[in-house]
Amino acid sequence: MVRHILSKEENGYDWYEILDPTLEDFTELKAKYNLNDASIKDCLEIGHLPKIEEFENYHFLILRSIAESFPENSDTLADITLRISVFYDEDFIITVHRNEIKLLNELIELDKSNKKLKSSKSLVNSLVSQSLKTFENLVINDLAEKLDDYEEIVFLHRKRKPFLMKLYYLKRQVDLIKIILTLYKDIVDYFHMPEYQNIYTQDLRDIYSRTNTLFRNIGENTAQLLSVYFNIESNHTNEIMRILTIISVFFMPLTFIVGVYGMNFKYMPELEWLHGYPAVWILMLSVSVMIYIWFKRKRWL
Repeated sequence: MVRHILSKEENGYDWYEILDPTLEDFTELKAKYNLNDASIKDCLEIGHLPKIEEFENYHFLILRSIAESFPENSDTLADITLRISVFYDEDFIITVHRNEIKLLNELIELDKSNKKLKSSKSLVNSLVSQSLKTFENLVINDLAEKLDDYEEIVFLHRKRKPFLMKLYYLKRQVDLIKIILTLYKDIVDYFHMPEYQNIYTQDLRDIYSRTNTLFRNIGENTAQLLSVYFNIESNHTNEIMRILTIISVFFMPLTFIVGVYGMNFKYMPELEWLHGYPAVWILMLSVSVMIYIWFKRKRWL
């Protein structure tokens, strides 16, 4: 569905929005602005990562923003992010997207005199900035809080296993977004070239640097938390093995003594001895006490 949002007569450029695009939606706009078939094909495909391309008569841009909500166990590009494709030049801008996107709707609802809509370049800059801010907000409002909860589970709770899958998906989400942000760098650098830089692009690099730092830090914290979790589980397993080893050391000599006197030989002197039974008990208890004292001196207990 094609919608004409701003007109060249009123704002100095035309802004068209295409929601849930089909090839037929591009027929008139392709002829009017001489759009490249490859760019149109990219708009209709689903899985593209952020990029910017420069053509003879326009620029083509693919942006990714964080979806307003997604399942906790999501780890794919389509689940976590929404795509905005942008064709733009001095006198026009075309935004293409499959889903309703909050940041786009907010720009559409702005007063036509707002500085963000002053020119096609300022509008594109606003789109890039707002898209990057969705990644920053995800860390501040969601991922950081989840990571704090997971740290509490790791260090304070005994039952830790159910959360491991949640931590795994968190790491997958962070890793995916870090790839997206790496590709955003080309877009940010492009808008900071001398011929494209203006007052509206000054904070773009700051937003990118801040967002990239947040995700780098949360990625490192997630990896460290996973490492701590596995170390704690390993130590717990070692502690169980230590206890089982101590128990086996206590019972090994006792088993040997009982086994010797359990042999079915006819001539065993102690079998006829009046005090044989209590003597064996005294021997076993003495051995146990000696093992206990030895363990204590070695500080194994």
